[in-house]
Amino acid sequence: MSKSILLHYFSMRLKTFISLILVAFFLSSGTSFKANSAEDESDEFIEDHSHADIQRGERFFKGFLPTNREFESCVSCHNIYKSDTLNWNPSAMDIAIKFAGKDFAEFQSAVMQPTGIKMEASHKDFKIEEEDLMKVKLYLDDFALTGPPPTGPTITQIMLFILLGLLITFALLDLIFFHKIRYRAVSVLILIVSLGFQVKMVATAAIDLGRSQDYAPDQPIKFSHKVHAGDNKIDCKYCHHTAEFGKSAGIPATELCMNCHVLVREGTNSGKFEIAKVVDAYETKKPVEWTRIHNLPDHVFFSHAQHVGVGKVDCQQCHGPVEEMDIMRQHSDLSMGWCVNCHRDTEVNFKDNAYYDNYMKLHDQLKGGGIDTIRAVDIGANDCMRCHY
Repeated sequence: MSKSILLHYFSMRLKTFISLILVAFFLSSGTSFKANSAEDESDEFIEDHSHADIQRGERFFKGFLPTNREFESCVSCHNIYKSDTLNWNPSAMDIAIKFAGKDFAEFQSAVMQPTGIKMEASHKDFKIEEEDLMKVKLYLDDFALTGPPPTGPTITQIMLFILLGLLITFALLDLIFFHKIRYRAVSVLILIVSLGFQVKMVATAAIDLGRSQDYAPDQPIKFSHKVHAGDNKIDCKYCHHTAEFGKSAGIPATELCMNCHVLVREGTNSGKFEIAKVVDAYETKKPVEWTRIHNLPDHVFFSHAQHVGVGKVDCQQCHGPVEEMDIMRQHSDLSMGWCVNCHRDTEVNFKDNAYYDNYMKLHDQLKGGGIDTIRAVDIGANDCMRCHY
């Protein structure tokens, strides 16, 4: 194959690569189309108000206005983006949804004449003109329709990925055709380093797509296991009462939450806003749509009854120090290797558990001194058909 044909081939490949990157860029910005359609709906929702009013309301919410502000901005308490740590205050989306269908007078009363110890303290020095507060309400009404800004790849990440691709292409072409760089090792180093960074970026993005170790989604209600299981010493099995007898540990019914919250209507950290969601769900008979965190593949069978009820495994052994978590996350990777190793290491209490009475041979070996310890693997815990049947 001649050099001109090869150059043409690599040129076409380079154009294809750049085209794919541009397509990926536009797809990553695809949420703008959704935003545009949402804006069409918001145009009807906010009636005759202009987008300039919405933008001005956004500036007040984010603290850009007024320029002589002597109080905290709204966004300093009510976050727009997801936070890695638990922000006890309601998010901007929470507030937007709560007041989207309500008139300005109700919103103004909630902001300027708040009820509850925590909210009164937070809004103590808050001052804003009525006209400006109206614009904040317009911004939140629009925000309820359009949603938070997209969190896809940033322009910087996309441009870096393109730059690395160009460096890889240049290094390859120089190695094969141009030979402009005196030392071939330099081209090889550029190729390896650039490709390594690209692989790392793709791998990180791919891992983020799945629900894996440290997965910690936002929940519809800011429920803190640290407050409930840690500070208030509530037993895990009081809320997850099917863990000892069922396949799933279960999600507590709202009625169970109301055993406490029929009296406790204001949290020390969260005020009234989050607990009010529980009360509203109970009164309207509309269940809270919690997001599942620990999720095994469909081809895997796992029973809490076998582990918690029979095996007497502590919740923390799989779920980690739940009593220390404000935001619940997946502590373990839940991989097959992790389960297999646990079965190999976990000792089984044969003596005081009637469930194991039918393992006569093992009981005889224990009594005769042939063995001194029974582990889960010894009673077939790692048999393939136990989990994959």
